[in-house]
Amino acid sequence: MDATSSPLQSPESPFVGDASLTSAALIIVDYIAPPPALAPFITTLYHFRCDEPWIRDIQPAAVGQLCLFPHGVGEMHFADGHRDPNHAVGLLTPLSRAAPIVVKGPFHAFGAALSPVGWAALTGLHAGENRDRLLPAGSVLGPEIGVLGERLLGGYRDGTMTGGECALAIAGFIERHLQPINPRHLELIAATGRWLGASFNPEVSQLAGTAGYSARQVQRLVEQYFGLTPRALARKYRALRAAALLSAPHLAMEDEAELAEAFFDQSHMIREIAHFVGRTPARLSDQTTPYLAEMIDQRNLRELQG
Repeated sequence: MDATSSPLQSPESPFVGDASLTSAALIIVDYIAPPPALAPFITTLYHFRCDEPWIRDIQPAAVGQLCLFPHGVGEMHFADGHRDPNHAVGLLTPLSRAAPIVVKGPFHAFGAALSPVGWAALTGLHAGENRDRLLPAGSVLGPEIGVLGERLLGGYRDGTMTGGECALAIAGFIERHLQPINPRHLELIAATGRWLGASFNPEVSQLAGTAGYSARQVQRLVEQYFGLTPRALARKYRALRAAALLSAPHLAMEDEAELAEAFFDQSHMIREIAHFVGRTPARLSDQTTPYLAEMIDQRNLRELQG
């Protein structure tokens, strides 16, 4: 999609020069647990729909998604200023920061959110070198995903398949196309998850020697699988974990104390959460963004447990 066809630039769009976000009351999102065998590779399957004429939301920084769009034409805006269209059969690469979405509706989507292991095993791509893009899935995964995608899109549009059935079919494609990962790399990925989950501000030096790798090799491999260097990755997950805590109905006193120690001051926390999650803390628990709430839920940060 070029700039001249951008929905954001349409004079009809209510979002030109407006930071409004679509209300939760207008959005339905169903989450489908992946088959148990795929739990290490898929964080969640989902079916999203909103029938408004224009939809605006923000995707928190995440690892990657295989996503199909049977209805809605729009685009995602990335950290370096470029934007990509929502290809009907798309592959969202790992995000370095939160990315706004603007779509001319109605907007329906289904797909799979991937873990770091899932991204690597499915695509084989270096997460750091390919981050912040929404690509046509066939350009990475080959023609079979295009054929399957067109069948699922057609079935969804004519009502012969539900969004949940389509999402499970996507999971089946992923299962058939997973490639093995170097066992030492898997050990490093698991150790990195435990490192991230152990503290809001983990020391990068603690990763040196993991799986027998030097500090320089660890830095290179962490960026390959997670999309960011260890230091930047720690910042990202600190913000995501903080947002998950702040979005809960009640914040325990011990969690509040841990948050206070994790950031230099409150303004620093607000900036970091806005950078990686796309919201200020005040908006995390206002129930206006169900998609956001699910993506930052504690159970969807499973990689932090290795």
